[in-house]
Amino acid sequence: MAEYLIAIDQGTTSSRSIVFDKQGRIRQIVQKEFSQIFPKPGWVEQDPREIWSSQLETLTEAKSRADVSSRDIAALGIANQRETVIVWEKSTGKPVYNAIVWQCRRTAEYCDRLKANGFDQIIQAKTGLITDAYFSGTKIRWILENIPGTRRKAEKGDLLFGTVDTWIIWNLTGGKVHVTDYSNASRTLLYNIHTLAWDSEILQELNIPRNMLPEVRPSSWMYGRSDRKFLGGEIPIAGIAGDQEAALFGQCCFEPGMVKNTYGTGCFILMNTGTKAVESKKGLLTTIAWGLDGAVEYALEGSVFVAGASIQWLRDGLKIIESASQADGLAESVPDTGGVYVVPAFTGLGAPYWDPYARGTILGLTRGTRREHLIRATLESLAYQSSDVIKAMEADAGVPIKTIQADGGAARSNFILQFQADIINTDVVRPKMIESTALGAAYLAGLGVGFYADKEDIQKNAAVDRVFKPAIPEAKRTELLGGWKEAVKRSRGWAK
Repeated sequence: MAEYLIAIDQGTTSSRSIVFDKQGRIRQIVQKEFSQIFPKPGWVEQDPREIWSSQLETLTEAKSRADVSSRDIAALGIANQRETVIVWEKSTGKPVYNAIVWQCRRTAEYCDRLKANGFDQIIQAKTGLITDAYFSGTKIRWILENIPGTRRKAEKGDLLFGTVDTWIIWNLTGGKVHVTDYSNASRTLLYNIHTLAWDSEILQELNIPRNMLPEVRPSSWMYGRSDRKFLGGEIPIAGIAGDQEAALFGQCCFEPGMVKNTYGTGCFILMNTGTKAVESKKGLLTTIAWGLDGAVEYALEGSVFVAGASIQWLRDGLKIIESASQADGLAESVPDTGGVYVVPAFTGLGAPYWDPYARGTILGLTRGTRREHLIRATLESLAYQSSDVIKAMEADAGVPIKTIQADGGAARSNFILQFQADIINTDVVRPKMIESTALGAAYLAGLGVGFYADKEDIQKNAAVDRVFKPAIPEAKRTELLGGWKEAVKRSRGWAK
């Protein structure tokens, strides 16, 4: 009798594999960072072969360290960085270009042209998305327009497109399965979230051949089996969700109105809106949360492009900390930022601003500013950016948000979560299991093979680590937010 699930958690900066037991406890976890490529300012790429090799390495090592056989594993689930584009040759499996990462801004001017001719309104009505370089569609077009020979190969049916989940499954099944799920399809700018189909009008406008695109299936589904050469057996692949939808599921946000914030490379706030697709008036996205039990559920989402990545910048770029874990202590060693604000708009600003031309900004420096102030201001920026999204979400939903479920790597920071509670005047709940993204993928896979009976079966595993409550006066909150709004204003439009 299989006792375990394995989650493939393919993130923006690392590949991870986690072995879970039925109670949602970690049996083994293996992580491997991979290279980030920055060919030009605002451009972000990765090597698709390194994504796959790093993921396979963690998968085989996690299975080995957990000392489990393929017969012990009920299913594999996949959570992945979303919107990132990979195009490869169907016959050889060779990528025609590097993966163009969700953070990449190279298609911003083309998006401006779509907006100028009014096509952005068609895109938003059909896909729930803002016309922005963030999403996959314009990145696919860029490859077909700029890499010699790709347009001809695509039209002949020789090229395949996939988001990272599709690329992983294609490789894991030995090239047998070309598939994605509703949640990932809904992030491409090409998928009609109301009719649940690739949209012909948008494909025609972007000049993308339909035959490149994967089949779209529910998020809990029997997609195929792993090739036995990888894991010693043919293990069912039965769950897929984009990383943020997976985290919403892993946090058991099963009811409309429930909200989670994942503090990862970026910050991603999602609200479950049930079977209703709520149209945003405040710069948020309407997206598919998951397809399950014959139904599709939707979410409102706000994306902060740079969150935990700004802490990596302190470590790797400025070299003012040696490890991310140092940041809390140094931030808490000063009573405040000394008036310093950091707006980490390194690749533009996401929701609710959608300004691809904003750039990173540090304001309020004085002769008395020390590295501790800069570190504290950088950590605070995660909470400020999240606050902007949460306020927009409350306005769109028409109800105040009572609690925020927190997860992701930076949710380990007591400083960040306390400041978040202070600045939004709302409780922030950290679960005992903050690996919600991987857990959500595992849960979806478990449902897909009957490892779990239903969502109620999963909910029994939920447990709270700590609740962070607001602890500053309203006048102080107003003052801090006023400074932040002014700082954001100064960062906008800089690259123009």
